[in-house]
Order: sequence, then structure tokens, then C-alpha cells
Amino acid sequence: MRIALGVEYDGTGYCGWQLQQGALTVQAVVEAALAQVAAHPVRVSCAGRTDTGVHAEGQVVHFDSDAVRTERSWVFGANANLPKDVVITWARPVDNRFHARFSATGRAYRYLIYSRAVRPTFLAGRVTWSHTPLQLQPMREAAQLLLGRHDFTTFRAVACQAKSPVREIRRLDMMQQGAFTVIEVEADGFLHHMVRNIAGVLMKIGRGEAAPTWCGEILAARDRREGGITAPPSGLYLTRVDYPEAFALPNVKQQTATILSSLAIPSPISETLADANSP
Repeated sequence: MRIALGVEYDGTGYCGWQLQQGALTVQAVVEAALAQVAAHPVRVSCAGRTDTGVHAEGQVVHFDSDAVRTERSWVFGANANLPKDVVITWARPVDNRFHARFSATGRAYRYLIYSRAVRPTFLAGRVTWSHTPLQLQPMREAAQLLLGRHDFTTFRAVACQAKSPVREIRRLDMMQQGAFTVIEVEADGFLHHMVRNIAGVLMKIGRGEAAPTWCGEILAARDRREGGITAPPSGLYLTRVDYPEAFALPNVKQQTATILSSLAIPSPISETLADANSP
């Protein structure tokens, strides 16, 4: 039987998602916990291999098992064996044609920025710190230039192994409340470091160090050397993975417990950004 799972984690203490020899990874602790429930070794495949320090509230994985367990047993049995910074949020039996990565039709990320003169304490590792305020309007103007289908070579890591740099950004919105700036981006897929590179460009524009038109210029250049600094991983969250309705997975758009709720910030998932008030 093939089982799909939702996984939520704080990536601060992990060397990313993917298994690595001699390193603590999210995949390693998830597989170990599931093996305790299944009573046999388990190998999972994920929707998105997040980097060191990157978080997820909407990661999706799948695995195969002959063990007969209820959905509740997979969830609560695994969680009983997981560290506190990783949790299984749901489990569903799925058709064997389902693949967490290759069946996905889209993904969504959130980038969370905290602006004040001194670095954060309680939010360290969960936000990216900007020591200066960010101006939202020029960031929004720049974001419009990235919407649609483009060659995102400028915004991919040099070591990116994707066969094509072409991706379609379906949504790129921003909001602010108090010291927080939130970037929400949805696409058919993402290149390595793509979201962090976009965030780095938008933050530079938000600080007034470049005009919004610069974003379009570097996009057209198709040259990573023109793209500026890659933003830190700490503010990045994989929030959602979309699949065809035929797989009958949970409606993550409605069920996701967003990090913004715990920070007392209205979530752009439940409240449209058009209605959000800028400071």
C-alpha cells in the first residue's frame, strides 16, 4: 500500500530534508519514526527537498508498506517517535500512481522578514532579519515583472541541476504588518534557491538600493552573477503542494496551520492580500 503524509517541521536544527551521511536531516528522523510504526525499514519520497535551515508546514511525502495501519496510527504513532520540531499532520492511502514529487502540479512558499534595528531573539532561525525597514510598494512593482512564464536562470543557484530554467510564477504577493514583511509565491515548480534569490532581490529594492525596474533587467540578463545576494534560509517556508483532485488529499489551503498565526499576523492564505492594510 502507498501512503501519503503531510509533514511540518522547523528546519533550524537540520541539514536540510535529504539524507546525508553523518548529518541530521528531516528525512532521516521521519523514516526512523515511520519504521517504528511499520515494523520494517521505510524510505520516503518528498515533494520538495528543502535546504539547511528551511522550514515546512506543507511538505508532502509518500512511502510504500505492507503494514496494515489506520491513518490515525500512522500519524500518532510516527509523532510519538519524532522530535518536537517535526510532526506528521495527516496520512492518506493513495493510488500507486501517486508520487509526492512528480504528481505535484504546483508549490507555494512563504518568505518571512522581520525588520528592526537590532537582531531578533525569540524569532531567531524562524525569520530573516533586516536591520532597516522595507518599502512595500517598490517591492510589489518589481514582483509584477516576475509573474508568468520566464527563464529564471538569474534566480537559480549555480549548482542547480534542473534540466530547464523555465518556470511559471502564478502568484507573487506581499503584505506587511508591524515589523513583519511577508512574501508569498506560487509556481508550477521552483529552481534551487529560486525563492531565496527572489527574496534577496526584492529586499534590496525594498531598502531603496535598486529601482523596481532592476528586477526586470536582471531577469532578462539570464545570468546568476547579476542577481545579487541569496537571502538566508531562515525565513523560508514550504507552505503548500498542490495535486490533482483525483488523489483526494486534504485541502491544505484550508487546513495548514500557518506560522503567521502563532506570530499574531493574519495569514495571506485565509485573508486576501488585497484587503490587508499596509503600515
